[in-house]
Amino acid sequence: MSFDLTDEERAIRDTVRDFAEAEIRPHVMEWDEAQAFPRSVFDKLGALGFLGCFVPEEHGGAGLTVSQYIGLIEELARVDGSVALSVAAHNSLCTNHLVMFGSESQKKAYLPKLASGEWIGAWGLTEPGSGSDAGGMETTARRDGAGWVLNGQKTFITHGSVGQLAVVMAVTDRTKEKGGISAFAVPMDTPGIRPGKKENKLGMRASDTSTTPRGCSADGTGKRLTRQSRSSGSGRS
Repeated sequence: MSFDLTDEERAIRDTVRDFAEAEIRPHVMEWDEAQAFPRSVFDKLGALGFLGCFVPEEHGGAGLTVSQYIGLIEELARVDGSVALSVAAHNSLCTNHLVMFGSESQKKAYLPKLASGEWIGAWGLTEPGSGSDAGGMETTARRDGAGWVLNGQKTFITHGSVGQLAVVMAVTDRTKEKGGISAFAVPMDTPGIRPGKKENKLGMRASDTSTTPRGCSADGTGKRLTRQSRSSGSGRS
């Protein structure tokens, strides 16, 4: 078994390395000290196809392999951990949940915008009382006509104040314990969602992390994913 890079993997690595050296390295300290999310860099990353790493080409993505994606994240992290963290969260935690488990209508509506960088993806699991233990989650979701209403508080949310779409975990059936947790694709402009305090972190300060206040609700326009992510410890809907 060979662990040598393929020509395509090497080309992606070199492209990301050149980009990071030219577009990121000169600004690392400035962004970190200002705790500023570098939105313009993400526009450029989207244009290069690096915000739709796992998105199929028919939805505007690059359709990279896992090994190609790992090389991309490594090269970004070599220069700035904040940018690498945000790119990984956007691709893996938000966008890839939709790729793997979203309905066709969700994929058509959301994936092109996420892959292009027009939208930044957020991830909502962690809560003040339970941390990232999905089994202790308090946020609930209940049916309301054709939609769902979400109520609860999330904290340490990557891209909570700069994202346009969040994959949010909520309890839909407590009798099923972890199997009763569902993942919802929720546009961040949904009425009732209010970005809260931006966290003053020790490191990774250019990667946006914030909270949403208790009592936040989505009014039914957020749609549940057709299946839950196994990586989050959830079962099927």
